[in-house]
Amino acid sequence: MLFSDVLGQDHIKKHLTQSVDNQRIPHAQLFVGNEGSGTLPMAIAYAQYLLCKNINGENNTGNEACNIKFKTFSHPDLHFAFPVVTSDKAKSHPVSANYLEEWRQLLNDQPYGNLFDWYKLLGVDNKQGQIGVDEAQDIVKSLSLKSYEGGYKVMIIWMAEKMNLACANKLLKLIEEPPNKTIFILIAEDEEQIINTIRSRCQILHFPPLAENVITQALVSSYDLDTAVATKIAHQANGNYNKACDLVYQDSEDLQFETWFIFWIRSAFKAKGNKAAIHDLISWSEDIAKTGRETQKQFLHFCLNFIRQALLLNYNAQELVFLEPKSKNFKLENFAPFIHNNNILEISDEIQDAIYHIERNGNSKIILTDLSIKLTRLLHKKSA
Repeated sequence: MLFSDVLGQDHIKKHLTQSVDNQRIPHAQLFVGNEGSGTLPMAIAYAQYLLCKNINGENNTGNEACNIKFKTFSHPDLHFAFPVVTSDKAKSHPVSANYLEEWRQLLNDQPYGNLFDWYKLLGVDNKQGQIGVDEAQDIVKSLSLKSYEGGYKVMIIWMAEKMNLACANKLLKLIEEPPNKTIFILIAEDEEQIINTIRSRCQILHFPPLAENVITQALVSSYDLDTAVATKIAHQANGNYNKACDLVYQDSEDLQFETWFIFWIRSAFKAKGNKAAIHDLISWSEDIAKTGRETQKQFLHFCLNFIRQALLLNYNAQELVFLEPKSKNFKLENFAPFIHNNNILEISDEIQDAIYHIERNGNSKIILTDLSIKLTRLLHKKSA
């Protein structure tokens, strides 16, 4: 992965390359950024720069054989850990080593991909991945060995917030005092979910969302799009290159989520004093509950975002509104007046509570039905 393949984030590239050139490399770093901001590609490019002894901010000036190994993500001193689940490949005690083939496929096809894309590639249905204590034991074992090429070893832990407590505690001492020339790069979207004792031992780098013009240029270059089309997609992507790529292919899960959301909102509006609409809400909850838990969580995050966009439109902050519903019969400006200061906090809290309970394996049908009935009441609240 070349630094030139990583979109934008020039100030972070400069900081990372200078730290290597000046031999001031932190032994543990935490890259924090929203989906599609480039944390994973940047971590791999940084590892390549370090392991291949590249210089002057370029990733093709050092050891040529080493740089070639990075093209297939198979350098022996580059290690990965990521959330995994049980499957036919690993029926118990799954670890990242069981899924390296799929992982390299994701890096080749979707280096900006999210957790949902990863689970979809694994064919996960109703399971939630984690980085468990078996993974921690594998990490300890692999990093205790000498480096293959006699230099640094790099361990990239993607979605580090998915480490369970047993794993985090087992890795704590290793992250605090790693073997000589061993570098940890933890990648997370939500740093608050990582235990404080690990966070405090890492140098934290925050990745801002990508600028619209950066995404526009990348879309024009990669997909040969007209500049006007690319600009519109970049605006809708809101700094998320992964979402921009999905929108190019019309493959975004957001299209399905929008259909579910519109039906849900309309049924919730009708449900006040209408038994038939209550039945629609219950049927809707049953249908969504049949999908995997990751899909349910992803959908509720989409709902939260949709409702926040409606609030911004209601309060005339049009320059911050990037959402453009695809349904011809649903206008965001018609929905916006129903989201206001007197119900936004409660709606937001209820959706986040539902995500929390689904994540902890609560009964999805009950959670979603309860949320739907509460939404019916909240949508009919008058603005203060």
